[in-house]
Amino acid sequence: MRDMTKGSAFEHLWKYALPLILGNWFQLGYNAVDSMIAGRFIGKDALAAVGIAAPVMNLVILSITGLCLGAGVLMSNFFGAKDFASLRAQFSTTLLSGMALSLLVTLLGMIFALPIMKALSVPASILDITLTYVRITFLGAPFTFLYNALAAALKSIGDSKTPLKFLMFASILNGILDIIFIGFLGFGIVCSATTTVVAEAVSALLAGIYLIKNIPQLRPHKKEWRIDKSLLVQTVKYGGVTALQQSVQPIGKLLIQGQVNALGVDVIAAFNAVTKVDAFAFVPQQSIAQAITTYIAQNRGAKQEKRIRHGFAVGMVMETCYWIFIGCLTMLFKKPIMSLFVTGETANNIIGIGAHYLALMAWFYLLPAMTNGVQGFFRGIGKLKLTLLGTSIQVSGRVIFTFILAPHLGIAGIAYACVIGWVCMLLVQVPICLYDLHRLNRRSN
Repeated sequence: MRDMTKGSAFEHLWKYALPLILGNWFQLGYNAVDSMIAGRFIGKDALAAVGIAAPVMNLVILSITGLCLGAGVLMSNFFGAKDFASLRAQFSTTLLSGMALSLLVTLLGMIFALPIMKALSVPASILDITLTYVRITFLGAPFTFLYNALAAALKSIGDSKTPLKFLMFASILNGILDIIFIGFLGFGIVCSATTTVVAEAVSALLAGIYLIKNIPQLRPHKKEWRIDKSLLVQTVKYGGVTALQQSVQPIGKLLIQGQVNALGVDVIAAFNAVTKVDAFAFVPQQSIAQAITTYIAQNRGAKQEKRIRHGFAVGMVMETCYWIFIGCLTMLFKKPIMSLFVTGETANNIIGIGAHYLALMAWFYLLPAMTNGVQGFFRGIGKLKLTLLGTSIQVSGRVIFTFILAPHLGIAGIAYACVIGWVCMLLVQVPICLYDLHRLNRRSN
């Protein structure tokens, strides 16, 4: 556990964020390994299929993590206030209501997978394998929720290291199974999806066992295993808005994917690869933002306004320093990175398309660093509707300008559309953030 209501803000933030970064990288490693192995051992059709399925599954995953993030803010408040009875009640409410919702998501995903693929204009040549991949991965939704709920509970009390250990084990397991069954034994895309579900189940199981044995503050007693109606309302208020905010991004990506699909299989394959790179680049920004959220939420529960302002300033400096690092790294290694995903006759064309996109994004990564930091601040002080508004503005701008620019500029148009969306978001949120910081300053004085 980590009590962030006292001690160095920088120490709390980086020690909390580092395991999150590593953990999220390992989680993204599930998809990256699938894409690399699918592209190199099965073929470019499989790489394209995984790329098309990714926004659909990200919609599910980010909705689940959004619910857990919102509930985690409430748990952080209770932990900061040292109200452990409410902390356990919140955990029980989140777990029971979320599991019911995730089972419903699995059922609906299995039923509507085909209409979704048709709506995305998936090429007929890869429709069957894409549909198979999507349906199998939908089966993993309950495991995804269970792990994220348990991880959010641990993170709310300042423990971001333990979830990392479970993700590391599960990621390595996923990679080993993929290499054995696809790389050596020649199984197809069905195996790729199945190994991902197995890895998700393992990480959830390990997290559950650890929490039961080691964290009494979070472990509900027998009579506490119920859904508290008042806390459920608060969970829906926080988690529902955050889940909706998290869902906006993949919905936008689904719309963008439809535009990408019209540009041909090579562009689909390249876009799948660069979105994986983007995801890895964004993880530290998002993890620092989550550290900011937990830090602010705990200090909000303890009514420490001065620490809130100081912690946010430290977090934004960390975001800026990371952008300098990732921008240089992406610019230097854009082609070697792309070569990890493809091989064969069309590899050079796909690598060239992807490298052009990454060369642009290396400069633009500063903007999501800023938006993530501001979003972390708003989540921490409980203004979740503002995070939804900002994300909606960003995604809307990105989608609109993708449809305008991509037909003329190709994949570069998608990069420019991202910039426009981020700038619009900052223009709305930065003045509100500055006003809130000024108000906290007056109140603390």
